[in-house]
Amino acid sequence: MDVDDEENMSSSSTDIKENRNVDNVPPKDSAGQGPGEGTLLSNGGGSSSRKRPLEEGNNGHSKFRPKKRKKMPGPVLPKNALMQLNEIKPGLQYKLLSQTGPVHAPMFVMAVEVNGQVFEGSGPTKKKAKLHAAEKALRSFVQFPNASEAHLAMGRTLSVNTDFTSDQADFPDTLFNGFETPVPSDASFYLGSNGDGSFGSGGDYGLPSSAVASSLSQSPLPPPSPYPTASGKNPVMILNELRPGLKYEFLSESGESHAKNFVMAVAVDGQTFEGSGRNKKLAKARAAQSALASLFNMQLDQTPSRQPIPSEGLQLHLPQVLADAVARLVVDKFSDLTENFTSPHARRKVLAGIVMTTGTDVKDALVISVSTGTKCINGEYMSDRGLALNDCHAEIIARRCLLKFLYTQLELYLSNKEDQQKSIFIRSEQGGFKLKENVQFHLYISTSPCGDARIFSPHEAAQEDQGDRHPNRKARGQLRTKIESGEGTIPVRSTTTIQTWDGVLQGERLLTMSCSDKIARWNVLGIQGALLSLFVEPIYFSSIILGSLYHGDHLSRAVYQRIAEIEDLPPLYTLNRPLLSGISNAEARQPGKAPNFSVNWTVGDSGLEIINATTGKDEMGRASRLCKHAFYSRWMRIHAKLSSSLRSKILKPNLYHDTKQGAAEYQTAKECLFKAFLKAGLGAWVEKPIEQDQFSLTV
Repeated sequence: MDVDDEENMSSSSTDIKENRNVDNVPPKDSAGQGPGEGTLLSNGGGSSSRKRPLEEGNNGHSKFRPKKRKKMPGPVLPKNALMQLNEIKPGLQYKLLSQTGPVHAPMFVMAVEVNGQVFEGSGPTKKKAKLHAAEKALRSFVQFPNASEAHLAMGRTLSVNTDFTSDQADFPDTLFNGFETPVPSDASFYLGSNGDGSFGSGGDYGLPSSAVASSLSQSPLPPPSPYPTASGKNPVMILNELRPGLKYEFLSESGESHAKNFVMAVAVDGQTFEGSGRNKKLAKARAAQSALASLFNMQLDQTPSRQPIPSEGLQLHLPQVLADAVARLVVDKFSDLTENFTSPHARRKVLAGIVMTTGTDVKDALVISVSTGTKCINGEYMSDRGLALNDCHAEIIARRCLLKFLYTQLELYLSNKEDQQKSIFIRSEQGGFKLKENVQFHLYISTSPCGDARIFSPHEAAQEDQGDRHPNRKARGQLRTKIESGEGTIPVRSTTTIQTWDGVLQGERLLTMSCSDKIARWNVLGIQGALLSLFVEPIYFSSIILGSLYHGDHLSRAVYQRIAEIEDLPPLYTLNRPLLSGISNAEARQPGKAPNFSVNWTVGDSGLEIINATTGKDEMGRASRLCKHAFYSRWMRIHAKLSSSLRSKILKPNLYHDTKQGAAEYQTAKECLFKAFLKAGLGAWVEKPIEQDQFSLTV
């Protein structure tokens, strides 16, 4: 039946509906009509569009409506916590516990009992107090291991993939009895932006410690998925239902043309949450995800390999918030240094940087260093006076920049009383110096470090990726060396390899340990190196953040897990287990041939230094500001002022090699590290020819 025939019919509205249903057209419910639809007009009401009678109106007038337009679905009105709790547990009774405060500013406390637990909420009105109590009750449900369970607890319909059977879904009591008892809060694991273990403006959003401790090892704050979650709703929709009427603010746009990065922010409960992505829509979703994770402990992506792995020590920041902030700071600084990536030296394969935080607020973070590079020195350019950089991989250069910064901070402490306060160092009770409390360093690398961390994870973790399926294969964890004049790594030989100066000069390939192996070394010996260990206690990275190719299982194995059996470390030395995390907006793979140069910048420098990775010097043949010779000169000047308060005594420093050997505890820890690799069957560490370090400053 076509529309014209239908319009000419003079049957009742019921007949019309029945006839339409014969043609499989579902009847429209008048309640679902948007404003202006189905407006009743009197006969001859001045409209030029064709009309058809619906029913007889008052006083014998027929009622008409215009030709039906295609109905656009209107927005579903969000439900507040009170409504959602009522769907889960109908008929709950709210009781007024107390009313305090003056008449013009009362404070009500309401309580509701759910599954034998009492949840209290306060507010300036009884309605707001009830809402607060309902939120607390809901929050006790939203600590489930996967998104579909969380959504069921929040009163959402489940997807067809849910693990729950239909008869269970009919009985909320059965569903929730395993989650009724809340875990006691432990603020020592996390400190929120309030600095007191709380996350919300009301101070009652602390994460339960066991939920954190158990879930963080498998599924802590994840990078959000760009597509809807298991419940069919993306983070923006879910957050809007919990907190209607939120406004998202566009903060910034940055990044190279092929990898744009947008930052959006949303304020929830007095806290601001930021998210970044390759478009504004994705950035909004990630800001919403950050808020859901922080305020409601809702984890929307459970891919095991994507989850951050928490540090063992005190964690001052939420993992995903910290990771995204550190990555953005490093990329933005690189943008500043390369005139918004337009400089010829902005070309790179790998970008690395180190960020320092001095408290719980990521906004106070300072970029210490930025570097790029993927190549090592050619054997024929080795320097026997410490004037060439051997390894120009980005993360290795970033750490050398950090050494330069540490020397500057020691010099600052020793200059005068006023500058002493500005230094990150304080005197240690055990002699020498140590970092001030809460000073932390975070390493960012735009992709996984070469060697063991990268070789088994060449692609981004997929949704179905359940982690390393072959963790016991012999190749896992092997020490590997970089290839001279090329990219990639090869396993070390089973027997100890000793590199000789003349052998390399005659054409033997110079072997340099992979970045994965060097990071594992820093997690035992510290990032300060042998020379500085004579002045300062070991310093460790608090987090290692990857911009792409993050696989938690491979990275954790590479940087500490494979040497978990290390023994007999000297005092103050330990096996550091930093926070490991990817970022929400994984960086796109950098196509093209890797440039032959490496750039570096340390806070305080006027601009980038460009180093030819093949020669280890700049294009004019001058030594880098990061070379061994430069650092040894600074060490000698500090030693002249501090010889009486060294952590180990050096009588008369001369050869660079001898001075390093004088750091007795450091050398002992290094032997323990090499033994741990051998004992685990992972190979022997390959050191550079000893002649490289046989230089003094008098030459």
